[in-house]
Amino acid sequence: MDDNGKPIHKAHNKTRAGRGAREKKRQDNSHLKNNRNNRSHGVANVGKAKRQIQRNSDKSHQKEYVPKDDRSKLVTSASPPLVVVMGPKGVGKSTLIRSLVKYYSNTNLTDPTGPITCKTHTGRVTFMECPNDVSGMLDTAKIADLVLLVVDAKFGFEMETFEYLNILQTHGFTKVAGIFTHLDQFEKLSMVKKTKKLLKQRFWGEIYQGSKMFYLSGVINGKYLKNEIRLLGMWIQRCKYRPLSWRNNHPYLLVDRIDDITYPNNEDKDDDARVVAFYGYLRGTNLTSGASVHIPGVGDFAADQIKALNDPLPLLDDDGNKLKTKAKLYAPGSDYMTNADDDEGGLYIDLPRLNYSKPDHPKLVNDKDTDGDDDEESTSEEEEDHDNVKLMKSLQALPKKKDVKFRIFKGGDVLHDQSDEESVTTPNNEAAEKDIPVKEESGDESSS
Repeated sequence: MDDNGKPIHKAHNKTRAGRGAREKKRQDNSHLKNNRNNRSHGVANVGKAKRQIQRNSDKSHQKEYVPKDDRSKLVTSASPPLVVVMGPKGVGKSTLIRSLVKYYSNTNLTDPTGPITCKTHTGRVTFMECPNDVSGMLDTAKIADLVLLVVDAKFGFEMETFEYLNILQTHGFTKVAGIFTHLDQFEKLSMVKKTKKLLKQRFWGEIYQGSKMFYLSGVINGKYLKNEIRLLGMWIQRCKYRPLSWRNNHPYLLVDRIDDITYPNNEDKDDDARVVAFYGYLRGTNLTSGASVHIPGVGDFAADQIKALNDPLPLLDDDGNKLKTKAKLYAPGSDYMTNADDDEGGLYIDLPRLNYSKPDHPKLVNDKDTDGDDDEESTSEEEEDHDNVKLMKSLQALPKKKDVKFRIFKGGDVLHDQSDEESVTTPNNEAAEKDIPVKEESGDESSS
């Protein structure tokens, strides 16, 4: 008994096994985080863990960079990024451009020449094929935002590829992706896998570990497979480009079209005094009038006049809303212009079809085309709705008379013949115009 006279009861023994012991143990460790014993999850090898932590911190530090402001985005209408397709002869550069243009704009280009601008789902992009000479490589390396290195997987890397990579290193080394073609020429699947592994090791060794690579395994109807081109096209329109220091400090212009607008009377006086107009998207910083311009291979000149023209592929309207237009391609070098362009050099009109006749004449239909009557009616309706076709039909149907008055654009000035000669119409002239036979009048009645 205790001091107060109460009996002392013997304490129960703690349960060391079974369900009760497990519940008791869980309650005792409730103060630990997530009911875990921190000492049981410690580091087995302190030195190895230290090296691993140091390695992870070094890798994260290598990814850090000083952000740069892209001064080209300060312009109201930012120019589309330039994608340069580079590779030796016969690797499939033109086929790649045709396939990408078909994916973006649903248009077939037979001969892609010069810069080709397409409207994508998120913006715009310009494609250009790099010529296989040192001058062309130097010029494209300065202005390219993305380089697609096309390599023949059956043959391997060639000298032009390594030369272009060395040129890129001296100009800031822009973003590069590898395109490997002619994989359908391998007979065995094991050789395809082995070749891909070897090409990946060599490509990553020349550029950097983890650089993007695409494989094109075949050609159907002159274009690569749709699924492979779709993956490449989605990656191109989602790319983010880091501005280079040279482009942030210099304005440059990739010329889409060139026109000689020298006045005809001044051509014979001085052969050197020629006026040439260059058209294209301005990239980099702003270009001022009177600034000295360097044309590669020609020399230095002074810009006499700079004029801002309408964007051939606008993304936004005047109110800042997204513009939904049918125009998805602008390729003046490939003779493809989506609409009428008006500038100082002249008026350029793109006609989608030329297989129409005058409204007065019936349309000729072959006997073999009896099944396609519905298609012809639908195409004729589309042509009538097109403004450019209406313009050409109205000009074609003009009467062949002097002093004719007409207007080209709706609400524009009336154009008329300003010649001083006045035509006198006689009955014989009217009859000649109407192809009506006329009898000659004479004094002798027997001669009539």
